[in-house]
Amino acid sequence: MGSAPIASRCMKSKKIIKPNEMGWREWVSLPELGIPAIKTKVDTGARTSALHTFHIESFRERGKEMVKFYIHPLQKRTDIEIACIAPILDTRIVKDSGGHAEKRHVILTPLRIGEVEWPIEITLTSRDDMLFRMLLGRTAIIDGQFRVDPDQSYVTGKSFITAYKKIIGKRIIS
Repeated sequence: MGSAPIASRCMKSKKIIKPNEMGWREWVSLPELGIPAIKTKVDTGARTSALHTFHIESFRERGKEMVKFYIHPLQKRTDIEIACIAPILDTRIVKDSGGHAEKRHVILTPLRIGEVEWPIEITLTSRDDMLFRMLLGRTAIIDGQFRVDPDQSYVTGKSFITAYKKIIGKRIIS
């Protein structure tokens, strides 16, 4: 009957209801950006994914448009700062939920949730006033591979947050 869905390779967790489900919020990783864990709101109402960034600087490297930016991956923890560099895929006008238009750089980078990893487009913006440092929009959810259960949270587990425990040596409250 064909191969098993890609999501069937999700990590084993006591909270997984079905291997191809994710909750309305999940801990994810952006490995190529060096971000081991970031709490993400899964928002099927949003078309585009967005990452909270600051000090965004575009530059050219070997003839390619690049962007350097910084991120505080944990809410209310400005002591943890990660510098990231990525190629610019595009620059687009994006409207937020309030209808405000903003010109944003777009990057393409792998997203990891559980044991599954796939490339997604992410816009870079300031989400300082938002509860989540990242918003996972509907175009980033693998077509037909994942179902979002709005009644669930952290379906794939919270294993990524241990990455920051090593950095700061304190218990992180999720």
